[in-house]
Amino acid sequence: MSSNSYSVFNAMVDIVAAPGKALDEIKQHTAWMWWPLLVSMLLASGLMIYYYGWVDFAWLVDETIRQIPPEDRAESADTIRSFMSPSTSTWTTVAAVVIVSLIIYLISATYLHLANKLSTAADISFGQWFSLSIWSSFVGVFGVLASLAMIMMSDSNQLSLEDLQVTSINALFVHAAGGEPWFRWASTLNLINFWTIFLTGTGIARWTGASTLKSMIIAALPWVLIFGIWAAII
Repeated sequence: MSSNSYSVFNAMVDIVAAPGKALDEIKQHTAWMWWPLLVSMLLASGLMIYYYGWVDFAWLVDETIRQIPPEDRAESADTIRSFMSPSTSTWTTVAAVVIVSLIIYLISATYLHLANKLSTAADISFGQWFSLSIWSSFVGVFGVLASLAMIMMSDSNQLSLEDLQVTSINALFVHAAGGEPWFRWASTLNLINFWTIFLTGTGIARWTGASTLKSMIIAALPWVLIFGIWAAII
């Protein structure tokens, strides 16, 4: 039973502090999803706007070129130099944050909706799965705040976007340099992803009544496939 005093702002706190309680309420309030969506996009966009105004941009262009595999570097250098500018990079990245995020949430909701139809057949709407995709990813704001803290504590304004990913597998474990085979893979996968998987699996279990193990497998499967195939190609 939903409490009349429980609000979307309580849910935004509880998705971290008491995720089970938050997810139970979120299931009943699909329209709440617009708040975490707005907050996460504004924070991520704000970080990018601040970053491109702060970074040593000439250094960033050279660093971007350096991260290209050696066999393609000479061919791509002129194109990158002509395309990259502070304003172009800023607004291209902000647009990507919005568009790519919405596409990912849509794909995630579609997958969860189909997985539910095939495995549990619980009475959950597509909109509710879309809401779960957004809420389970809301913890990404901590990655944004960690990146902002990295900028604030840096002694230099020569930091790449990958350097800001302080929770990435590359930063924590792999330590691959730009241009090395595992650099992009390890820089893309981060601890926040595992938190998102946990929240998604918890939501599936609580909403459908499926076992915790089954729910976590459903939540993790796309990530395992994507990063597993990527690793095999590397």
